[in-house]
Amino acid sequence: MAFTLSAVAVLLAGLVVFVVVSRTGGHPGSGTSAVSASPTSVDSGNAGSGAVAGEKILELADHPILQDPDAGLQNIVCDLPGWHSDQAAVEAFFTAADECLNQAWGPFLEAYHLPFLPPTLHFPTGTSFTTACGTIAVGVATAAYYCDNNLYVPYRGLQIDQYGDNPGVYLALIAHEYGHHVQEVAGIMDAVWQQIYAVGQTTPAGLELSRRKELQAQCFSGMFLGAVVDRGGSVTREMYAKAWRDQDTRGDNTSGSNDHGTNAHYAAWWRKGAQYNRIAQCNTFSAPSSAVS
Repeated sequence: MAFTLSAVAVLLAGLVVFVVVSRTGGHPGSGTSAVSASPTSVDSGNAGSGAVAGEKILELADHPILQDPDAGLQNIVCDLPGWHSDQAAVEAFFTAADECLNQAWGPFLEAYHLPFLPPTLHFPTGTSFTTACGTIAVGVATAAYYCDNNLYVPYRGLQIDQYGDNPGVYLALIAHEYGHHVQEVAGIMDAVWQQIYAVGQTTPAGLELSRRKELQAQCFSGMFLGAVVDRGGSVTREMYAKAWRDQDTRGDNTSGSNDHGTNAHYAAWWRKGAQYNRIAQCNTFSAPSSAVS
């Protein structure tokens, strides 16, 4: 290839709507209840069929991690510090959440012989911060940002004055961003951006691919919440329920864009992941266009 596709930038636009702001490839600078997910494991003896250890697999609908109807995240105990609306407490919360996400997703991806490494977590404190994907201004449109295996959570962008003491909402927030890291490690991110570049980011086909990518991250976020709720750790049924209800506020109906999916689909894919914890059900790339509009 004449260029690499390892650097990915994903912006969570506040806690109101998620918006992708850039994708640079390898060129730096440019209230309902759900059934609790049951424990699920991946058979590492079969998981890596066709894969060479340590290599990404650039596939979408046919990606190996999306084929087993019984594969999901192991239920784990996730211990989080209490949520308090100050910089130090917020950093402690997201650091612990990131560790839980590593514990949940790392073994799953490694079972498929994928090159898993945890993302590096950053907490920018200024009015802007610099990444390999460019300089990012912090504001209500910047709750979190993912670029090239780095996850940025600027305190000023979290809209804490609006969402207050709702740790379940913030946990779903970082789990969505981590979902993009899962895509990156797997090779899904590179594969989808190859296709987006080929058809054009703002074409109907390119926008649909973007929606499939974002809705899959939503489903992955839901899977994680479903795997950790009521497991003896800090993630309570109340946190889960608030995250569940919050998904109705997110999506293209809120943002006025066309690259993340309608609010109804944004919520539906998250809830599918949360309720069933089966990664094959997160195969947005095999879903009909009507399910990813």
